[in-house]
Amino acid sequence: MSETIIIDGIVKEFPITRDNSIRVLHGIDLEIKTGELTYLIGESGSGKTTLISIVAGILYPTQGTVHVFGTDIYQLTDTELVNFRLDNIGFIFQQYNLIPTLTSAENAAVPLYAAGMGRKEGAERGRAILDKLNILDQAEKLPRQLSGGQQQRVTIARALIHEPRLVVCDEPTAALDAASGRRVMDLLREVALAPDRAVIIVTHDNRVFDLADRILEIEDGRITHDGKGLPDGH
Repeated sequence: MSETIIIDGIVKEFPITRDNSIRVLHGIDLEIKTGELTYLIGESGSGKTTLISIVAGILYPTQGTVHVFGTDIYQLTDTELVNFRLDNIGFIFQQYNLIPTLTSAENAAVPLYAAGMGRKEGAERGRAILDKLNILDQAEKLPRQLSGGQQQRVTIARALIHEPRLVVCDEPTAALDAASGRRVMDLLREVALAPDRAVIIVTHDNRVFDLADRILEIEDGRITHDGKGLPDGH
């Protein structure tokens, strides 16, 4: 099985009227390697979230292909794509998207439940990963009883619990204080350093730029920087 994510000629257009559309991504070509922590930076509206949503199999491209570990994901049927994501991809959204009637441990275990695991066993696994994120004491609480930062960590736990080979994150430290954000990014880096996993993170958080193996900058739907360090002017 391929150990990379190949993004080839990705174009994304969104309709604005019946006869017109706006092009958000302009032929993106990238190779993302496993064992690396890749940051994607850029101004609001530059195309960051659109790009990672396409890489994660959530948003279909207008043109181009995405091969995730050798699988051309947009040649899969809808059902095959859902199952592929369940097996291989974890996505950490800006919005928490927690289920209000489930506890933190149960929310963390949602991917396991979707794969057929029993509720009790899933909740036990949920508590274990919440412990790694230092919020085991919140395991039996409902989302409305949690702070924003605590909800974000439950969201991160949910993305990591099934040990996906690709983890895609949209501003995972946005709601966290400096210490909590650093702890979360350290954990994500630990995941990325596994030889068969890759982590792509959209972030503006300059407190954690030093953890990246690679920094990509996107501007107006085009990659303008690709390197170990920050582009000039940052």
